[in-house]
Amino acid sequence: MSETSCVDWKLFDPQAIDPETAAFNRKIEEELAAAPFLYTLEPQVIRDAREAGQSIFGPIKRSDEARTRRVPGPAGEIPIRVFIPEQVRGIYLHIHGGGFVLNRADHYDEAILRVGKACQVAVVSVDYRLAPENRYPAAPDDCEAVAVWLAAHGGSEFGSEQLMIGGESAGATLAAVTLLRLRDRHHFTKFGGAVLNYGIYDLTLTPSSRRWGERNLVLTTKLLEWFHKNYAPAEKYTDPDISPLYADLSGLPPALFTIGTLDPLLDDSLFMHMRWRAAGNASELAIYPGGIHAFNAFPIAIADRANRRMEEFIVKAVSRS
Repeated sequence: MSETSCVDWKLFDPQAIDPETAAFNRKIEEELAAAPFLYTLEPQVIRDAREAGQSIFGPIKRSDEARTRRVPGPAGEIPIRVFIPEQVRGIYLHIHGGGFVLNRADHYDEAILRVGKACQVAVVSVDYRLAPENRYPAAPDDCEAVAVWLAAHGGSEFGSEQLMIGGESAGATLAAVTLLRLRDRHHFTKFGGAVLNYGIYDLTLTPSSRRWGERNLVLTTKLLEWFHKNYAPAEKYTDPDISPLYADLSGLPPALFTIGTLDPLLDDSLFMHMRWRAAGNASELAIYPGGIHAFNAFPIAIADRANRRMEEFIVKAVSRS
């Protein structure tokens, strides 16, 4: 793993992939080869299967320790999934992934509880509106509204005003957009850090995404195109509010970009990390040999290492704030 601004080319050597990760990747590829490509199905069919535990991620494990609340939003109340540990040192605003089309906040209970307990932060996960029923700008509007609510009420609601933000895949995209909206629309720049995991920062497709093809390790090129088509009109893909790689990134908090070498979105993180730094912000890049998209959601050693690294980053950012 590299934690510096320089990228170690050895991380991309196939020999750097440990046997456990290689075996896991083969298993995932075999399982997905026996199933239809997601982009051939209707979104609700995929959602129903996920709710029934019929996906590579297995059964959804909701926790009694997490609660669903609602906060005001631009189109009605927005559900948020909340976990509050015994001691609260900060607040982590989490935005889930799913290509802007799939998943719900309560699918991530295990992840938010782990972060909350390990980092002593209250976790608020946004159950934003999904495409294609609610296309852009519904999702970022909801995330912005929850962030503004937290900025105003975090202290009274959770006992801390130390804010962090993060997400995975489309959630990382929305987290970056939320930071930009709060900076530009609300003159708020008090988030202490951003945990941005394998995000989609250019919906026109970076070279690694465009050249990936149909090898199915969670994502394929056609699946990415399907997600993006459902989310927003193609003529708007270079709008910084949709593809934050095109934004003015100055004045943003320290970020940790996490990516695996076998993720089609590899270039998105490489490019965004360097643009983040070039804009004058602190940025760290964690690269995991053989990591596929969403690799840290699975029970393998590189997932444990990646999750510990994220938790360390959150703890340091909360302490710094």
